[in-house]
Amino acid sequence: MWSPDEIAGLCYNHFKKLPKRGKPEAGREWTLLAAVILVTDSSEQKTGDILNDSHAEVIARRGCVRYLTEQLFRAVSGQSSDVFCPGSEEGKWAVKPGVSFLFFTSQTPCGDASIFPMTGSQAQPCEPVKLIQSKEPERRGQKRHAESDLKESDRHSSRQKSGHTDEREAMTENKESNPSNAVLHCDPEEEKDLHRTGAKCVPSGPADPLQPGLLYHSIGALRLKPGRGDRTLSLSCSDKLARWGVLGFQGALLSHYLQEPLYFRAVVVGKCPYSHEAMQRALNTRCSDVRGLPPVFSKRDLEILQSGLEFPHNHTHTEAKHKHTLGRISPCGAAISWCAVSQQPLDVTANGYKQGVTKKALGTSQARSLISKVELFHSFLKLVAATEDSRLPESLCGKDLKTYWDYKQAAEPYQQAWTQLRLQAFPLWPRGPRELLLFS
Repeated sequence: MWSPDEIAGLCYNHFKKLPKRGKPEAGREWTLLAAVILVTDSSEQKTGDILNDSHAEVIARRGCVRYLTEQLFRAVSGQSSDVFCPGSEEGKWAVKPGVSFLFFTSQTPCGDASIFPMTGSQAQPCEPVKLIQSKEPERRGQKRHAESDLKESDRHSSRQKSGHTDEREAMTENKESNPSNAVLHCDPEEEKDLHRTGAKCVPSGPADPLQPGLLYHSIGALRLKPGRGDRTLSLSCSDKLARWGVLGFQGALLSHYLQEPLYFRAVVVGKCPYSHEAMQRALNTRCSDVRGLPPVFSKRDLEILQSGLEFPHNHTHTEAKHKHTLGRISPCGAAISWCAVSQQPLDVTANGYKQGVTKKALGTSQARSLISKVELFHSFLKLVAATEDSRLPESLCGKDLKTYWDYKQAAEPYQQAWTQLRLQAFPLWPRGPRELLLFS
């Protein structure tokens, strides 16, 4: 297998070769990078490399699903596929011998994997604090803070200066109050602080303690993905990677055609604030006791590796090159998805729509991202239409399936595995409104 530095270098070089459109403005904007890489035992680079930025982990996985759908289309149409060969079951396809998938991300995934103590060698964005009582009147100009307000100012400072901030995290404003009997005292020798995540605990579960230092966050909790817009029910990247470690990253639709789920062979993280213990806890340990899965599913422990190479467009590099006369740096507003498909491999979006789309086109297919749920579903329907009736998977035969929801629910083994995972490991995982999945 390639070394972590080789994997990171490959991803960074591919990003550099992509067109300029959608990339961050040098010195003013920053972003993240994630990739799903198709490799063979011969270590030759294959055309399945999926390179993306902005909300990187989820977009990388969706780009990979788009690529795999085309590869299955080629297989059922009698063309050559780089990935699949006929399986032992009628209508099913297996991954070719020697083919595996690696997942790369330039930054520690948001959510539980991002929560770990800072070390002495890392920047301490806000010194650990103790709240003490003042016996003397406050001197002019001396700042005083209430413990209840520490959580906002500490969180904001930590994200801005630790290098752990990313475009997925919601920015908060510092709020201070000045009680007459309290001052802040910093003692880095006696206290430690945490790397923070902008991902909030799911509403139905216990909240973070929000206490100073190591007591700020709970660990192991499901968290909603941070962002700058309205809050959604999307789970953090840590949670989704953990889920893919049980259900596979192919999703419910492609599981109709696959003899076994697709699991990542390893997860590689670029140089950034990182804890192997936190990654292990978030991606592997939380699901380690899940039992009773359908035969083809299993809990696969991800191999977790870190590269010593840093992404040149991350927050730390951008801040170092930034000229303060240009104002504050900001996350790049565009998301780039590239995958090795035969048509329109590059997809650049902003605010959920194709970049540059006019207001008149909003709500039409012209405005949709090629990796949106609707477009991926339409690609899947083309795959079904191209499959001969005699080679159609049994789960799709003799059923009146019309909507996205129908096809997902018809993948019964996948849904059974998801039910067991939810019951045993993630009972608080939110359920999205069904009506949002009834499109065709």
